[in-house]
Amino acid sequence: MASYVLLEQARHIEALVLDVDGILSDGFVTLTNSGDEIKSFDIRDGLGMKLVQKSGIKVIIITGRKSHIVEKRMSDLGVDLIFQGREDKGVALKEACAQLNLDPEDCLYMGDDWPDLSAFALAGMKVTVPNGHVEVRRRADLVTQAMGGRGAVREVCDMLLMAKGTYQELLEKYTAIPH
Repeated sequence: MASYVLLEQARHIEALVLDVDGILSDGFVTLTNSGDEIKSFDIRDGLGMKLVQKSGIKVIIITGRKSHIVEKRMSDLGVDLIFQGREDKGVALKEACAQLNLDPEDCLYMGDDWPDLSAFALAGMKVTVPNGHVEVRRRADLVTQAMGGRGAVREVCDMLLMAKGTYQELLEKYTAIPH
């Protein structure tokens, strides 16, 4: 459960900006004998992303690698913007904010390694995972309980829903007894 201070900080967030490798996936690159890449995504993270969008929060992906798997999964989830092959994530965050008419201060950025630090410097809220690099953890407002690719994004989504006051309303849609 997020602290009162974190919930207050998250109240103004208008966009959830996510790295992929190490955040939405476990950070491992698995290749088949034919060279095809395999990635695993936690289904809970996907639902969390859809729920925050229902609460009016934009979802943006910024990743340093390029992958058809990422394009397919994020397209299926209906994310607002996808930036792939972007080494300078701070520049990509500025571009995303310009496209969506947002201020980087109104973004929560979630990353796990040095390439994420330029976006951390701009974002209003910074989150990482327990196995994120020490320099990233040192600069984060929050280190999730869950690991990347294992529900960490959902944990952050739930916090955002609580901060926005929509958690209970959305939960009730799933707990209502059908007529």
